[in-house]
Amino acid sequence: MSKRFTSLATASVLVAGAALAGCGQQRDADVYTVMNSSTDESYHRWDAEAMARCGERLGVTIEQQSVPAAQVMTKALRMASSKSLPDIVQFDASEMPTFAEAGGLVDLGTLGLSTDGIPEGIVDFGSYKGTYYGAARSVNTLALFYDKDVLDEAGVRVPTTWDQLRETAKQLTRGGRYGLALSAGGAEDGVFQFLPFMWSNGGDETELEGPKVVEALDYWKGLLTDGSLSKSTVNWTQADVNDQFMAGNAAMMINGPWQVETLNGDESLHWGIAPIPVPRAGDDSVGPLGGAVLTVPNTGDGARERTAGRIVACLSSEKEQLTYALNSWMVPANARAAAAWRERVPELDSLADQVAVARSRTAQLGAGWSSVSLALQSAFQSALTGQSSESALKRAQQRATSGN
Repeated sequence: MSKRFTSLATASVLVAGAALAGCGQQRDADVYTVMNSSTDESYHRWDAEAMARCGERLGVTIEQQSVPAAQVMTKALRMASSKSLPDIVQFDASEMPTFAEAGGLVDLGTLGLSTDGIPEGIVDFGSYKGTYYGAARSVNTLALFYDKDVLDEAGVRVPTTWDQLRETAKQLTRGGRYGLALSAGGAEDGVFQFLPFMWSNGGDETELEGPKVVEALDYWKGLLTDGSLSKSTVNWTQADVNDQFMAGNAAMMINGPWQVETLNGDESLHWGIAPIPVPRAGDDSVGPLGGAVLTVPNTGDGARERTAGRIVACLSSEKEQLTYALNSWMVPANARAAAAWRERVPELDSLADQVAVARSRTAQLGAGWSSVSLALQSAFQSALTGQSSESALKRAQQRATSGN
């Protein structure tokens, strides 16, 4: 397993050096660069269109530089060390605190951006230690997708509790079809998918060996023991899970709205969406907020930083959020835009409900989240291949505490 997260010590040295030295390159006064991970053709086009609209509105040219998501942090650090940072960087929200902790980002509040109309959880999503560094245009979380035809044929209802999910998954497992598909691989995908089970059960990332976290992992193990999950679950990404669902190899899956465009491409597939089942009736289904935030790096050029702030404000405006969210099937960060979105895509209404109670992965631990994520990834692999959940999570807590 490759270690995607960059150590805080390395980040601090590189970013601090860049900030102290200031801007080290000559820039065209009217050309601003946004680095993001929109390498997919559709996302790149949507971003280019939004940047063109905002550029015309602000009287500047906005250029897009897209790199694979796993390379954004590494590239940003390299550019910081050579004093060639872009004007705006779109970080995955789980990685943003590392750059902020190192002093590499400008407080968006000082650039005139407001958090009015943004739910508290989404403000936290773009904040580090109470300072607002990242503006989200849209956010996402996970939900339960299900094959309507399969459930109707079996005469079962969409499950809402853990007991119901386990029983329904058993009933729907037939031949080469599993009742449920999810990602438990040794990467952030697996952690993202485990959090709704851990958090909804009252578990906490600061106490990985706690009984509520152990119960959640034991629940996953139970699904695997039942035969309701494929043994390949430990190797699947979320994209793999979607492929299995679309191929008819799974009756239900845990996944996110980024799969909707692909799902809609198969007219023979009649799918529905519901909140992820909870341990007990009446519990909140608490999932992780996902997505990216627009940030302004600390380059030492105050004038350019102020204009970059205006660009971020435009790209994350209510109108642009709604346009982007309707294209990408994500949920707008702004509450009014989200309300308009619900009216336009009522079939995803339950996803907006989940976003309303979702949490930021880094809200409690900030830059320390990376160590917890890596520790949990190792715990899944161990527990789902034979080790006890208690032992695997005890080791995970030791790893998270030591940072190794």
